[in-house]
Amino acid sequence: MLLPKRVKWRKQMRGRMKGHETRGTELAFGEWGLQALEPGWMTQRQIEAARRALVHSMKRRGKIWIRIFPDKPVTRKAAETRMGKGKGAVDHWVAVVKPGRIIFEVGGLPEEAALEALERAAFKLALRTKRIARLETGRIEEAP
Repeated sequence: MLLPKRVKWRKQMRGRMKGHETRGTELAFGEWGLQALEPGWMTQRQIEAARRALVHSMKRRGKIWIRIFPDKPVTRKAAETRMGKGKGAVDHWVAVVKPGRIIFEVGGLPEEAALEALERAAFKLALRTKRIARLETGRIEEAP
């Protein structure tokens, strides 16, 4: 699964997810993509489940680009532990996703197959998403 090899600081604060994404909002690699419509944390397990659904649906055709990476540690204290005694240990890793962020891109396969694969991947995610397509003119718009 995805996680950083090493980090400068072991634990982070939770932070806030206000506003829209400013970077990573345009298709950069493939012809079709999956764009987030709401803010949230995507766990490494959700990203991997969506990636596997994409690969399975695409039947070894085309290419997949994962545009997010889980680099934020989430801590958790052990079950039935009294409060106090410091912050818990790192439990899992998440990617912070804001509205407008491209999560996955696919290319190199027919349109109906690509959109079907992205729809199957979207079912694995905890965020609302929309499928987008790159037009011949280079503009990007919502896919049917």
